[in-house]
Amino acid sequence: DIRAPHFNGQRFLNPWEREDRNQAALFKWILTRQSQTWPRWCQNQQFSLPPARYSESLNAWKVWFVGHATLLLQIGPYNFLTDPVWGERCSPFKNAGPKRVRAAGIALEDLPPIDAVLLSHNHYDHLDTASLLWLHEHHQMPIVTGLGNGVYLRQYGMNVVELDWWQSHSFAEGVDIHYLPAKHFSGRGVRDRNAALWGGLSVVTPHGHAFFAGDTGYAPHFEEIKQRLGAPRVALLPIGAYEPRALMKQVHMNPTDAVQAHKDLATRNSISMHFNTFQLTDESIDAPAQALTEALRQQGVPSEEFVVMLEGEGRVC
Repeated sequence: DIRAPHFNGQRFLNPWEREDRNQAALFKWILTRQSQTWPRWCQNQQFSLPPARYSESLNAWKVWFVGHATLLLQIGPYNFLTDPVWGERCSPFKNAGPKRVRAAGIALEDLPPIDAVLLSHNHYDHLDTASLLWLHEHHQMPIVTGLGNGVYLRQYGMNVVELDWWQSHSFAEGVDIHYLPAKHFSGRGVRDRNAALWGGLSVVTPHGHAFFAGDTGYAPHFEEIKQRLGAPRVALLPIGAYEPRALMKQVHMNPTDAVQAHKDLATRNSISMHFNTFQLTDESIDAPAQALTEALRQQGVPSEEFVVMLEGEGRVC
């Protein structure tokens, strides 16, 4: 029994505005777009691998950018993985759909022991069943996600914790995982649109919280997250998949939006994600990082507060 402004009794929705995307224009774009304007393959730089456990101290944090929306959060002795996607394509089809143009920055077998997966929603570039199956077999970790997403995972025996927005899961002493609002949508086929909830997540500790925004358009929820949980110690914010703007504005932030979200959250430590691996929309592969540099300059935010990391790179937070 869900009683919430983001649920109408059958489907989830975004409570901030009722304006839907122009479906006819979206369909026309899908049929006519140039979907392969990126390089066919990009070689990653090599970085040292993460340790099995970063620190005994819950106040010692390091974030590793694996690629797209997959990041490894090492918070004291715990390892959290966001939206794990190691698949070659983010698609229901083996030979069609967006294909990765670079390897993951950390191979599956090079991961440290994973204590929990933070799963934002069920789109194919965020929920990759094969990657989750491998992780389940090797790490047996819980998957913390939004309401309705367990139906895609429990059939494989995975341990799924489903939460509504603003609900939390007690992970360990002093560590809670919160499921938080996002402005997006869900669905893996034609019949399950918005049947499961989408959102972001935060790992909340006595030493601050790590906020993973998931997939989201810009909305007032960033300010509300700051009001309820405080300014994040680190925020993982999407900067890619935003053109054509008229069709993407509702569901994906562009770098200008992302900088505003950074300011709304009042964090001094944002890390870019959701770019550079899969061509989902029309902007060039280099455009998000370049536009972020310009947006930071225009909005008067120091560049060291909102960084672009390379795949495989780690950063102390």
